[in-house]
Amino acid sequence: MDIKLKQCFIAVDDHDKALAFYRDALGLEVKNDVGFEGMRWVTLSSPTQPDVEVVLEPPLADPNASPDDRQAMAELMAKGMLRGVIFSTEDCDATFEKLAASGAEVIQEPMDMPYGVRDCAFRDPAGNLLRFAQRPDAA
Repeated sequence: MDIKLKQCFIAVDDHDKALAFYRDALGLEVKNDVGFEGMRWVTLSSPTQPDVEVVLEPPLADPNASPDDRQAMAELMAKGMLRGVIFSTEDCDATFEKLAASGAEVIQEPMDMPYGVRDCAFRDPAGNLLRFAQRPDAA
């Protein structure tokens, strides 16, 4: 069986702010930008890994969601409790410097982890946790 990751979804409450982070600061390329029933999905990928896509989706991508469900989702998003994504990078320190210079919220400066990677962490404009890990063999 040949199984590969195709897409992962990240909930964002402001697609334009998210694009400023994922496209402009992180360097991902926009593949698709679609609106439907008042909602928006933006698909991006890395130039070095174009077959894996990150989809920026509405926090509750269901036009029939109740007001209570929408409020609960907004509260979880405000706390940064929705999703987390780990990206790999060849140079954790350079990635950190670039993202920190963009104004991204720093959660953890680059550090060597006991499980063998060097990584750093940020929050995107919607509060999602993003880690950037450098493999030991990339150093």
